[in-house]
Amino acid sequence: MRVVTTPGQMQKEVEALRGAAGRPVGLVPTMGAFHEGHLSLIRRAKNECRGILVSIFVNPAQFGPGEDLSSYPQTFDADIEACRREGVHLVYAPMASTMYPEGFGTWVEPSSLAAGLCGPFRPGHFRGVVTVVAKLLTACRPDRAYFGEKDYQQLMVIRRMAEDLDLGIEIVPCPTVREKDGLAMSSRNAYLGPEDRARALSLYRGLSRAAELFAAGERKAVRLIAAVRKELDAAGLDAEYIQVVDARMLRELDEVRGPARVALAVRVGRTRLIDNIPLEPA
Repeated sequence: MRVVTTPGQMQKEVEALRGAAGRPVGLVPTMGAFHEGHLSLIRRAKNECRGILVSIFVNPAQFGPGEDLSSYPQTFDADIEACRREGVHLVYAPMASTMYPEGFGTWVEPSSLAAGLCGPFRPGHFRGVVTVVAKLLTACRPDRAYFGEKDYQQLMVIRRMAEDLDLGIEIVPCPTVREKDGLAMSSRNAYLGPEDRARALSLYRGLSRAAELFAAGERKAVRLIAAVRKELDAAGLDAEYIQVVDARMLRELDEVRGPARVALAVRVGRTRLIDNIPLEPA
């Protein structure tokens, strides 16, 4: 396994890997601090691709003022060792000064998919996301890139960007990986103390209750949302948002008539958590 820090060298290494291993080449973009969710993406890529790439880069452009850039968990040495164990071929680990050198001024604007859900609460976040992903895809030149569905809005924004810019890269969605008690795995879970960790379980309980109501025939978004809010209220939590949205265009729905998602963002103590669950009509 090789660790590469510059885009030019990464492009050369990927071409050599593609020549040796063949196609397809799969990329798992990460900000490090690996948990089982990250490893599940790497293993999915291993099952489907001949060459395996992982990027590790904490992207300052997607953090707003007052957000947790300075305290974001970083476990680089452990992450590198995990990549080695999983059989990764190349790790791309650029410095911020490499990604955003002096004079950098070109940004990728996200589509309207970024306007709702987390968009109003994190101004500029998705511009930072799509810009850095475009740069990672340019440096790594994969055939496929793997993203988790926990960050569902991010997944859809990135997929739209790849389609709109004719990148020729398949964006592969992967199911959310959860702890045994249902909490969606996230690097930010490390911030949670025991009491907040217990309260955070209300997110999945609420989403699960909404999915149960949906399976029983409920289609009104207001009632599905009320089921989620009831669980949050019982845990003493207020949501930034709880929405039922169309699964493809992320339009907010009053009534579910096709594939949809219930999505939410909640602050548990000082930690912002997001989660979602699919609603699939029979």
